[in-house]
Amino acid sequence: MAAMRNVSVLLFLVVIVMFIGVGVEAARMIGPHKPHPARCDFHQIYQLGDSISDTGNLIREPAGARTAFAHLPYGETFFGNATGRCSNGQLMIDFIASAVGLPFLNPYKNVEANFSSGANFAVAGSTALPAETLAKMKIVSPVTNSSLSIQLDWMSTHFNSTCDNTKKGCAGNLQNLLFMVGEIGGNDYNYALLQGKTTKQVKGMVPEVVSAVMRAVRTIIQLGGTRIVVPGNFPIGCLPIYLTAFQSNDSALYDENLCLSHLNSLSRYHNHHLKQAIKVVKQEFPNVSIVYGDYYNAFQSLYKNAAQLGFNVTQRSCCGTGGKYNFNLINMCGGPNVPICQDPSRHLSWDGIHLTEAAYKVMATWLMDNILPKLGCNA
Repeated sequence: MAAMRNVSVLLFLVVIVMFIGVGVEAARMIGPHKPHPARCDFHQIYQLGDSISDTGNLIREPAGARTAFAHLPYGETFFGNATGRCSNGQLMIDFIASAVGLPFLNPYKNVEANFSSGANFAVAGSTALPAETLAKMKIVSPVTNSSLSIQLDWMSTHFNSTCDNTKKGCAGNLQNLLFMVGEIGGNDYNYALLQGKTTKQVKGMVPEVVSAVMRAVRTIIQLGGTRIVVPGNFPIGCLPIYLTAFQSNDSALYDENLCLSHLNSLSRYHNHHLKQAIKVVKQEFPNVSIVYGDYYNAFQSLYKNAAQLGFNVTQRSCCGTGGKYNFNLINMCGGPNVPICQDPSRHLSWDGIHLTEAAYKVMATWLMDNILPKLGCNA
């Protein structure tokens, strides 16, 4: 096990410039192919986060332009070309925007884009903690330095240029907006784990990561935001990247779904602390709607009910090659001669790290039916 971990660390450092980590989860299931329109008074949506939500910011950074996300097969299913989304098609935020009657969110770094319906500040590979903070923990953030605090700076700059010059004017404008704070923080743990930190050491990072997320929530509230969704983390022990990197013959390390128990436990630990922190902030700001996005249980439900929902492959990636999970750390999706499955809609995992459009659609449906009503929408 230790030898496998050391190998995975070395391989990870070789290929991470092409790919990013994930903090992923999902939600309780309803139909996978029918996102329901919701009647909301949202004028705009603003998204912070990482690769689960990035609609094209990373590929507009110098290093990001050289990643696999900047070219096909990424984006092939829906867009017919790569947009910077880390999937074969639409992401959860795309489905949510469509459901509330808004167009897809343009990435903030597309300076020629129209931001009248909101903006996406998420950057694939980003972390909740600044790169400098992670460096002090001897953790490298190898993809981007556009951490959560930098995304917040972009947001403040955006609002300063679009709101009145008075705090009252800007706050008034923000009350009909939806803010998505994450998923963010998953990469902090991913980089730590894949660079040799133990699960115990990574659990020690959780309070600081959660504090960074809640600082972002407080910043949005200070700006005037009143409806905020804060998603938790996925059960990362079910993802092909981890199932490959930490593969073991010891059955005791796996749960009933054949996922790595200690990694899912880490995700639950993060989510518990995040939910407790949300409760504290809600007590401070009782007039603000802050909703936890339970990606963990959503994904678990998707995972357990995959066959009934039309999926026939759960643990193998669609775009990949080699091994039990169709995933190879040194020859991942987008690399030379890496094959793509015939029907991505039958797979949960797109590239071993991120999910397929079909899987994201199921999760987005849950979010719309379960979270939007808590924000004053009628499904």
